[in-house]
Amino acid sequence: MDAYASFRHRDYRLLLTGNFVSSFGLQMLSVAVSWDLYVQTRSALVLGNVGFVQVAPFLLFAVFAGGLADRVDRRRILIVTQVLFLIASALLILGFRSVATVYTCLFLTAAARAFQWPARLSVLPHTVPVEALGNAIAWSSSAQEIASISGPGLAGILLASVGSRTVYILQALCAILTLICYTLVRYRGEAATELATRNKRSLLEGMRFVRDNKLILSAISLDMFAVLFGGATALLPIYAVDILHTGARGLGWLRAAPAVGSVTMALTLAHSRRIRQAGRALLWAVAGFGAATMVFGISRSFWLSFAMLLLIGAFDNVSVVLRQSLVQRETPDHVKGRVMAVNSMFISSSNQFGAVESGWTAAWFGAVTSVVAGGAAAIVVVGLCAVLSAPLRNWKQ
Repeated sequence: MDAYASFRHRDYRLLLTGNFVSSFGLQMLSVAVSWDLYVQTRSALVLGNVGFVQVAPFLLFAVFAGGLADRVDRRRILIVTQVLFLIASALLILGFRSVATVYTCLFLTAAARAFQWPARLSVLPHTVPVEALGNAIAWSSSAQEIASISGPGLAGILLASVGSRTVYILQALCAILTLICYTLVRYRGEAATELATRNKRSLLEGMRFVRDNKLILSAISLDMFAVLFGGATALLPIYAVDILHTGARGLGWLRAAPAVGSVTMALTLAHSRRIRQAGRALLWAVAGFGAATMVFGISRSFWLSFAMLLLIGAFDNVSVVLRQSLVQRETPDHVKGRVMAVNSMFISSSNQFGAVESGWTAAWFGAVTSVVAGGAAAIVVVGLCAVLSAPLRNWKQ
């Protein structure tokens, strides 16, 4: 199979385009609101609490969202949740940017993502043949990371030149284009239709499936705890303003750096053979993530910091591709929405609680101590998983 096999399928192209444009807009939004909040408050706690505001909807709604994705038309979920992104954009465009209002908009977008994520991941395997699934996942990861490069970079330039309102307008346009792409997808979801006619399964079945599959549980737990402690990106406004002295433009490029590394790795994986020793590769990748985080924490050079963020993104992408391939291949379609919801809870909890943890420890002990200690903790997590989880250690694709 060639490296571009998945692009031959119309629904995959539409889904990929919609996902890319949506991520591009949300990345710009993330940079703009973090900048606005820090300029207003100069508070590490305010930045850290952004993570709490964004993880709360996943904890509240993810299990229900997974059950919904297994019972109704998944494409319809994509369309409805996209409208919520537009509402949040409208509030910010109109100038409602107090801390409370920004938190409200972030909560709204996070709630939309909580419902959209399991539906979107569950649609993906139906847009390509099974033999092209790994290729589709690798390209999806590449698109995500390209958006993560270009979105923050453009946002930083716009913040420095014309202000945050323009960023919010562009994000709204991205949400509209994404809505069009999702509307044109033809997939309707056979598994969801079948499930509606059967006896209703428990919303907690996804949790039970993950609990009973020791390999999936180990893989997503490793990622959750490593990212929980290694959440350096939440403190990038502090590094840009107070440590590296690069301003808004530098913040945009620092935010983009992990995605540059990630997309480079994703493209490499898309053109490479399947990683056979997947468990060992995953463990080494997360250990590298922790080490690069530690070096970034102590760096006072913009270019060294940028290089470490590149490595953080590259190592993280190995983890993302391996973990997504594992979950997609091991999960039956009738429960896939609920399993993807559980997976999204793990991922979002690690990312957003990691931001909370980083913000709080930075407020107590300083940003440098917070980042370095977090990277060291991620390495400790890898060691514990390597010793305690034989299924993960011996996992082969």
